[in-house]
Amino acid sequence: MGTQFKTRLQRRMLLGSVLILALPCVHAASHGASIEVWKDPNCGCCKDWVTHLEKSGFTVKVNQNGNDVVRERLGMPRQLGSCHTAVVGGYVIEGHVPANDIKRLLKEKPAALGLSVPGMPVGSPGMDGAFYGGRKDAYDVLLVAKDGSSRIFQGYR
Repeated sequence: MGTQFKTRLQRRMLLGSVLILALPCVHAASHGASIEVWKDPNCGCCKDWVTHLEKSGFTVKVNQNGNDVVRERLGMPRQLGSCHTAVVGGYVIEGHVPANDIKRLLKEKPAALGLSVPGMPVGSPGMDGAFYGGRKDAYDVLLVAKDGSSRIFQGYR
Protein backbone atom coordinates (compact mmCIF):
# COMPACT_ATOMS: atom_id res chain seq x y z
CA MET A 1 0.00 0.00 0.00
CA GLY A 2 1.47 3.35 -1.06
CA THR A 3 2.00 6.23 1.36
CA GLN A 4 -0.30 8.49 -0.64
CA PHE A 5 -3.12 5.90 -0.48
CA LYS A 6 -2.65 5.47 3.30
CA THR A 7 -2.81 9.24 3.84
CA ARG A 8 -6.00 9.56 1.78
CA LEU A 9 -7.57 6.61 3.64
CA GLN A 10 -6.61 8.12 7.00
CA ARG A 11 -8.15 11.45 6.03
CA ARG A 12 -11.40 9.76 4.97
CA MET A 13 -11.53 7.73 8.18
CA LEU A 14 -10.91 10.87 10.24
CA LEU A 15 -13.61 12.78 8.35
CA GLY A 16 -16.06 9.89 8.84
CA SER A 17 -15.32 9.84 12.58
CA VAL A 18 -15.84 13.59 12.86
CA LEU A 19 -19.17 13.37 11.01
CA ILE A 20 -20.40 10.53 13.23
CA LEU A 21 -19.44 12.47 16.36
CA ALA A 22 -21.13 15.62 15.03
CA LEU A 23 -24.50 13.96 14.34
CA PRO A 24 -25.82 14.35 17.92
CA CYS A 25 -24.85 18.03 17.83
CA VAL A 26 -26.68 18.58 14.52
CA HIS A 27 -29.75 16.81 15.92
CA ALA A 28 -29.67 18.88 19.12
CA ALA A 29 -29.21 22.11 17.17
CA SER A 30 -32.28 21.42 15.03
CA HIS A 31 -34.37 21.10 18.17
CA GLY A 32 -32.97 24.28 19.74
CA ALA A 33 -33.27 26.41 16.63
CA SER A 34 -33.21 30.16 17.06
CA ILE A 35 -36.30 32.01 15.88
CA GLU A 36 -36.80 35.77 15.70
CA VAL A 37 -40.33 37.14 16.18
CA TRP A 38 -41.87 40.55 15.43
CA LYS A 39 -45.13 41.25 17.29
CA ASP A 40 -47.31 43.94 18.80
CA PRO A 41 -46.13 44.68 22.37
CA ASN A 42 -49.70 44.53 23.68
CA CYS A 43 -50.73 41.24 22.07
CA GLY A 44 -51.30 38.46 24.59
CA CYS A 45 -51.79 35.69 22.04
CA CYS A 46 -48.40 36.49 20.49
CA LYS A 47 -46.81 36.18 23.93
CA ASP A 48 -48.55 32.81 24.39
CA TRP A 49 -47.28 31.62 20.97
CA VAL A 50 -43.72 32.58 21.96
CA THR A 51 -44.15 30.56 25.18
CA HIS A 52 -45.36 27.60 23.06
CA LEU A 53 -42.18 27.84 20.94
CA GLU A 54 -39.92 28.03 24.01
CA LYS A 55 -41.61 25.00 25.59
CA SER A 56 -40.98 23.18 22.30
CA GLY A 57 -37.24 23.84 22.49
CA PHE A 58 -36.84 26.96 20.36
CA THR A 59 -34.67 29.88 21.44
CA VAL A 60 -36.77 32.98 20.77
CA LYS A 61 -35.73 36.60 20.23
CA VAL A 62 -38.75 38.91 20.40
CA ASN A 63 -39.06 42.32 18.74
CA GLN A 64 -41.98 44.28 20.17
CA ASN A 65 -42.94 45.97 16.90
CA GLY A 66 -42.55 45.94 13.14
CA ASN A 67 -44.72 42.94 12.25
CA ASP A 68 -46.39 44.51 9.19
CA VAL A 69 -43.16 46.04 7.88
CA VAL A 70 -41.19 42.80 8.33
CA ARG A 71 -43.93 40.69 6.72
CA GLU A 72 -43.89 42.94 3.65
CA ARG A 73 -40.07 43.09 3.50
CA LEU A 74 -39.83 39.28 3.65
CA GLY A 75 -42.43 38.81 0.92
CA MET A 76 -45.22 37.12 2.86
CA PRO A 77 -48.49 37.96 1.05
CA ARG A 78 -50.74 40.30 3.04
CA GLN A 79 -53.74 37.94 2.68
CA LEU A 80 -51.76 35.26 4.54
CA GLY A 81 -50.96 37.66 7.39
CA SER A 82 -51.60 37.38 11.09
CA CYS A 83 -50.56 39.18 14.26
CA HIS A 84 -46.88 38.17 14.31
CA THR A 85 -44.12 37.30 11.87
CA ALA A 86 -41.02 35.23 12.53
CA VAL A 87 -37.89 33.98 10.78
CA VAL A 88 -36.20 30.64 11.42
CA GLY A 89 -33.68 28.75 9.33
CA GLY A 90 -34.21 31.11 6.38
CA TYR A 91 -38.00 30.60 6.40
CA VAL A 92 -40.77 33.09 7.20
CA ILE A 93 -43.31 31.93 9.79
CA GLU A 94 -46.56 33.91 9.83
CA GLY A 95 -49.13 33.59 12.59
CA HIS A 96 -49.99 30.79 15.00
CA VAL A 97 -48.00 27.97 13.37
CA PRO A 98 -47.53 24.97 15.71
CA ALA A 99 -43.92 24.30 16.74
CA ASN A 100 -44.07 20.74 15.38
CA ASP A 101 -44.87 22.08 11.91
CA ILE A 102 -41.90 24.46 12.12
CA LYS A 103 -39.66 21.53 13.13
CA ARG A 104 -41.01 19.50 10.20
CA LEU A 105 -40.30 22.42 7.84
CA LEU A 106 -36.72 22.65 9.11
CA LYS A 107 -36.25 18.91 8.73
CA GLU A 108 -37.77 18.58 5.24
CA LYS A 109 -36.30 21.86 3.92
CA PRO A 110 -38.73 22.43 1.03
CA ALA A 111 -38.01 25.15 -1.51
CA ALA A 112 -40.48 27.68 -0.07
CA LEU A 113 -40.86 31.08 1.52
CA GLY A 114 -42.26 29.57 4.72
CA LEU A 115 -45.41 28.69 6.64
CA SER A 116 -48.55 30.66 7.47
CA VAL A 117 -51.64 30.29 9.59
CA PRO A 118 -53.69 33.23 8.31
CA GLY A 119 -55.84 35.10 10.78
CA MET A 120 -56.04 33.97 14.38
CA PRO A 121 -57.86 30.61 14.55
CA VAL A 122 -59.08 29.64 18.00
CA GLY A 123 -57.36 26.48 19.21
CA SER A 124 -54.07 27.17 17.43
CA PRO A 125 -50.98 27.67 19.66
CA GLY A 126 -51.34 30.99 21.44
CA MET A 127 -55.07 31.07 20.73
CA ASP A 128 -55.79 28.14 23.03
CA GLY A 129 -55.87 29.68 26.50
CA ALA A 130 -58.54 29.20 29.16
CA PHE A 131 -60.32 32.29 27.83
CA TYR A 132 -61.49 30.21 24.82
CA GLY A 133 -63.05 27.48 26.97
CA GLY A 134 -61.42 24.59 25.09
CA ARG A 135 -62.88 25.67 21.73
CA LYS A 136 -60.89 24.52 18.71
CA ASP A 137 -61.70 25.75 15.23
CA ALA A 138 -60.45 23.89 12.17
CA TYR A 139 -57.50 25.55 10.45
CA ASP A 140 -54.71 24.85 7.97
CA VAL A 141 -51.00 25.54 8.09
CA LEU A 142 -50.05 26.69 4.61
CA LEU A 143 -46.73 26.13 2.87
CA VAL A 144 -46.09 29.41 1.05
CA ALA A 145 -44.06 29.32 -2.14
CA LYS A 146 -41.63 32.09 -3.06
CA ASP A 147 -44.11 33.30 -5.72
CA GLY A 148 -46.79 33.78 -3.01
CA SER A 149 -48.90 30.77 -3.91
CA SER A 150 -49.70 28.30 -1.16
CA ARG A 151 -50.85 24.77 -0.45
CA ILE A 152 -51.87 22.93 2.71
CA PHE A 153 -48.84 21.74 4.69
CA GLN A 154 -50.85 20.42 7.66
CA GLY A 155 -54.53 20.51 8.50
CA TYR A 156 -56.08 20.60 11.97
CA ARG A 157 -59.68 19.48 12.27
